[in-house]
Amino acid sequence: MFPKLIKIVLAIASIGYAVYQFIEGYIGNGIAMIFLAGIFVFLYYKNELILLSFLRLRKQDFEGTQRWLNRIKKPESALTQKQQGYFYFLHGVIEAQKNLTKAERHFKKAILLGLSMKHDLAMAKLSLAGIVMQKRRKREATLLLNEAKKLDKQNMLADQIKLMQQQLKKI
Repeated sequence: MFPKLIKIVLAIASIGYAVYQFIEGYIGNGIAMIFLAGIFVFLYYKNELILLSFLRLRKQDFEGTQRWLNRIKKPESALTQKQQGYFYFLHGVIEAQKNLTKAERHFKKAILLGLSMKHDLAMAKLSLAGIVMQKRRKREATLLLNEAKKLDKQNMLADQIKLMQQQLKKI
């Protein structure tokens, strides 16, 4: 909703006003202003529209997710690099239901831009491997599955990786 620069300016102004409140002796107001500044800093690193999109995705509401993502007009200028990665990751998840070619393009762009958590990167590579496997590109799918397996330290995706490896052997 707010551009990155406005979020930084609001955070600095909130911290400045918090310092003023501390000097005047209003400790409670100063602490509240520091929390408010913390919210602006948090929203700088985690875009509010992407967070709302993830909430919609958790409910399997792909249309709602698409509506929230469509509110981001220029992702290159409005989002940081990692946020752009999540933007394209969410687009890839949505497009995987409709058009595999577009989904592949979005997942590749998300991997290229980077995702902040390793299990999200593993999920993106696993999804891309599934798309590539459906297009009968066995070598690329095997490479992506191995990369996803290395990134999945907590074995959250172990069952899906094993299932895809078994399906890959049938090709």
